[in-house]
Amino acid sequence: MDFSLSPQLLELQQRTRRFIAERIIPLEKDPRCTPHGPSESLRREMIGMAREAGLLSSHMPVELGGLGLSHVGKAILFEEAGYSPLGPVALNIAAPDEGNMHMMEVIATAEQKERWLKPLALGEIRSCFCMTEPAPGSGSDPTMLATTAVRDGNDFVINGVKWFITGAEGASFAIIMAKLEDGRATMFLADMDRPGIRIERAMDALDSCFPGGHAVVRFENLRVPAKDILGELGEGFKYAQVRLSPARLTHCMRWLGAARRTHDVAAAYAYEREAFGKRLGDHEGVGFKLADNEMDLHVTRLAVWHCAWVLDQGDLGKHESSVAKVISSEAIWNVVDRSVQILGGQGVTHETIVARIFADVRAFRVYDGPSEVHRWSIAKTIMRQQRKRLEAKE
Repeated sequence: MDFSLSPQLLELQQRTRRFIAERIIPLEKDPRCTPHGPSESLRREMIGMAREAGLLSSHMPVELGGLGLSHVGKAILFEEAGYSPLGPVALNIAAPDEGNMHMMEVIATAEQKERWLKPLALGEIRSCFCMTEPAPGSGSDPTMLATTAVRDGNDFVINGVKWFITGAEGASFAIIMAKLEDGRATMFLADMDRPGIRIERAMDALDSCFPGGHAVVRFENLRVPAKDILGELGEGFKYAQVRLSPARLTHCMRWLGAARRTHDVAAAYAYEREAFGKRLGDHEGVGFKLADNEMDLHVTRLAVWHCAWVLDQGDLGKHESSVAKVISSEAIWNVVDRSVQILGGQGVTHETIVARIFADVRAFRVYDGPSEVHRWSIAKTIMRQQRKRLEAKE
């Protein structure tokens, strides 16, 4: 692996860094930043800025208005975008839209791409991904899927309840995971203003970086024509992996930028603030925290870049995806938590951006699979590999 950046990627990194610093960070105290994410007017304003700067939807192919970046290129740009909680939204690479765009590019029909993907990639609309359900439905175990889709002529009738649906409020369309009468999972596309879709309530959450926040969504006899099936009937779980494995990695990329921001704020404070006769950073209790931050950022970046490189060579396995997600989410959390501690009283107020990032990033150890589920999956892979080694010796 060659970790050096090409002149083109280095220029893109610096251009994105300047854009975030000069255009987006000044908007972080805009009153349109709400507890349920930036308002639609703020999102559209930032989308316009990014389009003007030539940085919009960088992960999409050029024919859809993007930059056609490789996964390594995305790792560079997404980290820079994540330096501000508003950055991914501004560049149209925030969850869930970024993952939805990636999946639809791979499996959507030409008609579906024209109707939904093209305006999504242009930042004209938002989307949501409806999979998680309240008990006894699917959560970490997707096989517990309870939402049903029953064929009725050329339509499918969908009934069920989803929750923690990011961006549902204000989304133009949804990707809905439901099970057929034979139990197979299938994905459906539906405009959010269709009869049979109702947002029951917004859910208050720690994070405030996702437009539309998180919501409970109910489907009551929602009719979806067969032409709006996303992919093939019964292949929903397979397509979910098409979306989730790369999406886990792009989460790591964005949150790495956020963690770097908190470390930069903490390091500047430790250099300027004095106590007990010297700078805070010269006290081992603080200096060692800064050193640990630097190491965790480095390890996370290596894990992310390695997986991005593997994706550019071919498919990224579920095992590698899980390993990178756990390493990144826990290292990033440690960086942000240490930064809060270094800042002391400022760290638990909104005097700096750190408290806001602290609240946002805590959920990363839950989103796209909690660390415990990933560890369980990793352990199962280790046991399978061990069994194969023993069988090969016999």
